Amino acid sequence: MIKFENVTKKFPLGNLALDEVSFDVEDKEFIFLVGPSGAGKTTILKLIMRESVPSEGTILVDDFDITSNEFTQVEILRRKIGMIFQDFKILFDKNIYENIALSLKVIGLPDDQINDQVEEALELVGLSKKTYDFPIQLSAGEIQRVAIARAIVGDRDIILADEPTGNLDPKTTWEIMRIFKKLEKNKTILFATHNTDIVNSFQKRVLVLKQGRLTKDQRKGGYDI
Repeated sequence: MIKFENVTKKFPLGNLALDEVSFDVEDKEFIFLVGPSGAGKTTILKLIMRESVPSEGTILVDDFDITSNEFTQVEILRRKIGMIFQDFKILFDKNIYENIALSLKVIGLPDDQINDQVEEALELVGLSKKTYDFPIQLSAGEIQRVAIARAIVGDRDIILADEPTGNLDPKTTWEIMRIFKKLEKNKTILFATHNTDIVNSFQKRVLVLKQGRLTKDQRKGGYDI
């Protein structure tokens, strides 16, 4: 589903974010991206979203070369992908329903289908009773649940999570991870984290990054950098 082939990303002034990184991601695979701050984890997620393009190398998503100058289907690509951030990126002037429904309205989905998808997503994340609350009424963990619900509506195949538990206490962190446990059954997930306990407990595939290089690729790995 996702393939990186010798991907290098250089920023202005010569800063090297990724250095000849190669890996494949299978359909419905759960992968942890680990490594120190600045190792390249977020850069990988941004490249998959095509928020950025590599300086060298090729990235394939569903057999489409998204690094090609001829690739013009960025909007279609992003409809396949849900993104979850550490700082939530929720709209605080809109209620929970409106936050989750927004992307579905943008693509012109009928109201009845929007209602069904929002309700289903809220049930999965355990917020069915807070549909019309505003973010200011919610805890940080509940806001992150809203962000997860927003990421999965629209039948997205790929979920990219960038330190989604980084601002949460341990109890809330495990509540969030139980949601990801449900999602792994039918989603492809790339999960960037510094949380040793999460990685060691899940025993999923682990990609270890250091200074922009992929140094380890472990099946059923732990947090070992």
